[in-house]
Amino acid sequence: GSCRVLHIATARFHRGCHHPLALTADGGEPSYCGWLKDRWGMSWQITPTRLMELMKDPDPARAGRAMQAMMTMGKIDIAAIEAAAG
Repeated sequence: GSCRVLHIATARFHRGCHHPLALTADGGEPSYCGWLKDRWGMSWQITPTRLMELMKDPDPARAGRAMQAMMTMGKIDIAAIEAAAG
């Protein structure tokens, strides 16, 4: 089969973000690192633009800490990633 993946970059990402809830309704399922699968089997990743900024930080140690924090998460928690990045 073919691989179908969609990516949503969002500047306004917060605890009450409705994108994951809408995409996992009626049979979808959340996964890790902001990934989820909708009820039709399509994979999506919800990525806050702030996460991308942290992961592209000019300080490789800071970017690495952000990546390590993100890898432990199901739903992305930007405040926790920012705290880990320092």
